Amino acid sequence: MNLHNTDIDECADPAKYPCKGVCRDTEGSYQCTCGPGYGSDDPKTQRCTPKFPLAAQICIGTIGGALVIAFTAFVIIIRKEKRKTKEFYEKNGGLTLEKAKVIKLFKKEELKPVLKISNLIGKGGFGEVYKGVVDDILVAVKKPISGNVLENKQFANEVIIQSQVIHKNIVRLIGCCLEVDTPMLVYEFISKGSLHEILHRVDNKEPLNLDVRLSIVAESAHGLAYMHSQAHTKILHGDVKPANILLDDSFVPKISDFGISRLIAIDKEHTANVIGDMTYMDPVYLQTGLLTEKSDVYSFGVVILEVISRKKATHSDNNSLVTSFLECHKEKKKATELFDKEIATTGNLELLDTLAGIAVGCLNLDVDQRPSMTDVVARLLTLNRSRMV
Repeated sequence: MNLHNTDIDECADPAKYPCKGVCRDTEGSYQCTCGPGYGSDDPKTQRCTPKFPLAAQICIGTIGGALVIAFTAFVIIIRKEKRKTKEFYEKNGGLTLEKAKVIKLFKKEELKPVLKISNLIGKGGFGEVYKGVVDDILVAVKKPISGNVLENKQFANEVIIQSQVIHKNIVRLIGCCLEVDTPMLVYEFISKGSLHEILHRVDNKEPLNLDVRLSIVAESAHGLAYMHSQAHTKILHGDVKPANILLDDSFVPKISDFGISRLIAIDKEHTANVIGDMTYMDPVYLQTGLLTEKSDVYSFGVVILEVISRKKATHSDNNSLVTSFLECHKEKKKATELFDKEIATTGNLELLDTLAGIAVGCLNLDVDQRPSMTDVVARLLTLNRSRMV
């Protein structure tokens, strides 16, 4: 049986088979459909006309175009932000710290919830400190003022050195965030705040007996001695003061900010930029710019005087606290009047005189005559033991 295919392509002859839309050939016929936004109400001509008026089309087109532009701009911004984040990360030594695997490297987004005004607990020349919870740990996030961190190329090495400092009297560095222009540092949070706040709080002063004060001084000295002579690399603080000695709930002191103030290897002691608080600064360091462990010893001497007098040492009045104690020592007079009345009882005076003597030794203008922090620790521990007998 001979079959003839009589089907023709109607779409090929638009004059005979009109379609003003999209023509599709079918078996024995054809289908004409209108494109999106168009419809036909004339089956003879199959003419497609817009479903929406021209004004609506222009409006939809404009909105659609704006959305495309906005989406494109958003994608460009996101890509740019990612590229910038990557550049900051690499510039701040991220690859070095990745390999070292010494501390946690936080992403910018992880610290964002902590960096709120309501969490701000401190502000100073260095930058801002925020209190918050990260990874279920209570932390203090230090956000430096832009450009106020030590040279970026040294930053990774300094962080590695800090991460190796593990001592009960030194604040522990938990991690850092490198995805920003100026890296942020994440430390364990110390509950009671600084020794400066405890000593000089105007309202509701915390009672501090002599044993607690002696323990604070002795353990702070222990932390500094560790930095000077027992850490992997000799670390010089450069800004020892009560504000940089934090206390936990049990009044255990922890040295803080040593990495921010100055973290110097043995062969890099000389610095053209004198740093630190003028009130506690070693005059010899001020003159020479040469920071040594004996510079920290001088500053610690001032700290001892503040602890036993509960008076502020201030640079503006030519440091009358230091001057007063030095004059008493020079004239071989007792410094009884200078001690805090709360602890200046008959049974404590001998120990207070000894503490004042240790402080005066630390303040010697002849650097070679100053004790080392290890010597200071030994003397303070002897005093501590004598109190327990």
